[in-house]
Amino acid sequence: MTKSETIELYTNYVIPNYTRNPIVFVRGEGVYVWDENGKRYLDLFSGWAVSSLGHCNPNVTKAIQEQAAMLVHMPNIYYTKPQGLLAKYISENSFHGQCFFCNSGAEANESAIKLARLHNSHRGKYKIITMDDSFHGRTLATITATAQPKYQKGLAPLIEGFTYVPFNSLPEVEKAIDDKTCGIMIEPIQGEGGINVADKEFMKQLRRICDERELLLILDEVQSGMGRTGKYFAYQHYDICPDIMTLAKSLGNGTAIGAMEAKTEVARSLVPGSHASTFGGNPLACAASVAVFETIQSEGLLKNAANMGKYAYERLSHFAQELPCIREVRGVGLMIGIELTTPATEAVQKCMEAGLLLNCTHENVIRFMPPLNVEKEHIDKGLSILQGVLKAVT
Repeated sequence: MTKSETIELYTNYVIPNYTRNPIVFVRGEGVYVWDENGKRYLDLFSGWAVSSLGHCNPNVTKAIQEQAAMLVHMPNIYYTKPQGLLAKYISENSFHGQCFFCNSGAEANESAIKLARLHNSHRGKYKIITMDDSFHGRTLATITATAQPKYQKGLAPLIEGFTYVPFNSLPEVEKAIDDKTCGIMIEPIQGEGGINVADKEFMKQLRRICDERELLLILDEVQSGMGRTGKYFAYQHYDICPDIMTLAKSLGNGTAIGAMEAKTEVARSLVPGSHASTFGGNPLACAASVAVFETIQSEGLLKNAANMGKYAYERLSHFAQELPCIREVRGVGLMIGIELTTPATEAVQKCMEAGLLLNCTHENVIRFMPPLNVEKEHIDKGLSILQGVLKAVT
């Protein structure tokens, strides 16, 4: 099938709700992907941080192949070993909570919202505070939790019970709490909002406020979790623990899976019949995710993410001194944003033409999120392309 024939299939049969680049990708390995013409691209975006171990990681591929030959799906009225093992990995590497599995980050956040309301229903509390420029998903509840009007256009009426406050503003959070508030939901590092990092003191005070006011602290780690910041979960940089945490994206390194973890005393409010997911926690996705954990541990990828993130950050900060178009470089580990003084779309497009995959978010921020096993040579090559493009377009 030719490139034009593939694109024609989309034109005729796929709803055009994405702005697609005219490239047909056919193969991936490690930090590289190839199009139908054999052109190789260096992928330092990892598909919204999904392919955190690189494309077709051999450990994950082997786990998928072996599990697919044994058992792909069973309903959640039975037990399967991969789901139990994955829940153990998540719990023991975080705050020793209990897990619910679904298929995406939006579903994980939807589950967290429902659990927060269910846990407080006897007190008549249902409101949740979220942050300006947040992003929590595309369901009606999670798009309402997302405090960015551009994503909510045309979807009114939205779900009742969400209040928005400025990111990193403790006084505004305190002002927004009332007798119906049951929780505060926040990304430790905002992804779609432009790689905005929560202040350490802000996060500590959120935990204090939640403890004092009997609120649930819900951390959306869909993009920042699973080693992206040099620790398994971004909250671990803040010396706090959430009551509820959500995961997805890199959890399965490309297989569709989401997870919500909650402290045991909170988790028990999700009783049989209150929430479910037909495909959530299926053996295939869980086996892949178990392999992700095992690979991170066996290959020391948390340390590599921290080291390579520091290296990339330092190089980018040096660029910022030479290129006036760079307003700021920010991030943690391998979750880095390069904010420009002008729209970033053209720069990202030119990088793609030069064989480098990055992403533009929040109009003027370039997202740099390579796989956790990235090496210096890959970073050097990618940043050399980016540097040349920024010089040319500005």
